[in-house]
Amino acid sequence: MTAKPCDPGELRTLFLFEKLTDAQLEWLCQRGRAEVIAAGPVYAEGDPATIFYVLLEGTLVLSRRVGADDIEVARTSRRGVYAGAWQAYLGDRVPQVYNSSMRVTEPSRFFVLDAEVFAELMAEWFPMAVHLLEGAFFGTRNLLEATGQRERLLALGSLSAGLTHELNNPAAAAVRATAALRERIAGMRRKLGAIAGGRYQRAALETLIKLQEQAAERVPKALALSPLEASDREDAITDWLDSRGLADGWQLAPAFVAAGLDVAWLEQVAAEVDAAEADAPALEEALRWLYYTVETELLVNEIEDSAARISNLVGAAKQYSQLDRSPYRVVDVHELLDSTLAMLAGMIPAGIRVVKDYDRSLPEIPAYAAELNQVWTNLIDNAVAAMGEAGVLTVRTGLDRDQLFVDICDTGPGVPAEIRKRIFEPFFTTKPVGQGTGLGLDISWRIVVNKHHGDIAVESAPGNTRFRVRLPVTPASTERSPD
Repeated sequence: MTAKPCDPGELRTLFLFEKLTDAQLEWLCQRGRAEVIAAGPVYAEGDPATIFYVLLEGTLVLSRRVGADDIEVARTSRRGVYAGAWQAYLGDRVPQVYNSSMRVTEPSRFFVLDAEVFAELMAEWFPMAVHLLEGAFFGTRNLLEATGQRERLLALGSLSAGLTHELNNPAAAAVRATAALRERIAGMRRKLGAIAGGRYQRAALETLIKLQEQAAERVPKALALSPLEASDREDAITDWLDSRGLADGWQLAPAFVAAGLDVAWLEQVAAEVDAAEADAPALEEALRWLYYTVETELLVNEIEDSAARISNLVGAAKQYSQLDRSPYRVVDVHELLDSTLAMLAGMIPAGIRVVKDYDRSLPEIPAYAAELNQVWTNLIDNAVAAMGEAGVLTVRTGLDRDQLFVDICDTGPGVPAEIRKRIFEPFFTTKPVGQGTGLGLDISWRIVVNKHHGDIAVESAPGNTRFRVRLPVTPASTERSPD
């Protein structure tokens, strides 16, 4: 850098200083200076902001860090353009760091002020303007924080309602199955008493116990049948039972079919019960004993499945909230996606099909897991809202060069081109009043870009909208303070 004399007359030609008095311009020249800066970097994003720069001649370029790339946000040769420590007037109430990087593409001349001098200038010359700017700055920031908190609470409320609904279904099923199981066990006790007091000899009882074990073993191996197949088998078993004198055989048939038993197996039962003791009443007692056996097994399976669903949902909620985990750790992104989908399952209409297209070879990545779950929640919620009651939600993962990507795709009407550039702006929303705060995508952008040094972008056409989140596979060398 080369220092040059400061000319008050030149400063007056700049739009920033054109209304100042001669005394004020002299004050600036006494406390500031003109400098010629060689082509190259001037300051870096995140460094302490110590200088306020005003371009006199030359070309400057401003850029911001997004993931592993520096994205150019401004390039200008306009005299009077300013950059650097322009928030110095706010003092230590905000982090005094450069919020972008600046370089010059040719030797360029600047008027420069130390940050402390610029803060003094603002406080003494423009006290009312400073108060207005402070109010606007902190008011907007507080509004963002308050509305963002409201957005999180609304999302939490929806998730809680969905989780409650999802937990209620298996819990209610387990209660019903338990009540039915109690009745079946009572029936088995009664049948056991009837069999014990009947005409069965020891060999016949052993045969009955063997058939009971065989029936119980078939239950977990039973194949899933279509409704038509199940109906046909129930009709066949009902007819067989009716032919053996069981007038209410239609009540037994569904349990036998669900257990994987068929007419051929029932014929085996009839054949193995000793012919001398296999008259109609004895065979009926044996069949009802077997019915209670398979019913009991089916009900135990239902209770087990319900308990497993509850356990899985609780595990998904624990994974989603990350309450017992370190905020920043190495994670499997698929576990985060699965837990989010599980939490949102009750909010996704039955007409929307969820497709998971995961690349399971992806490495684990360092991340703020709970905050990434919030990103997935926002994107999936928007996709579902866009599709309404029917469509396809696709969640895809893979590698994009040296970054891991997550795609959230929907088959909704798409994002119109005229608003596509605005969707990440705070408070911008296309949802009806009262249904969205317009902060979901803004919060997602801040989490992905500011906290994870990644990127988030959208591509959209009618029937095919894709939000792609790209995340670094390796930790960033420096942590960026969240905005």
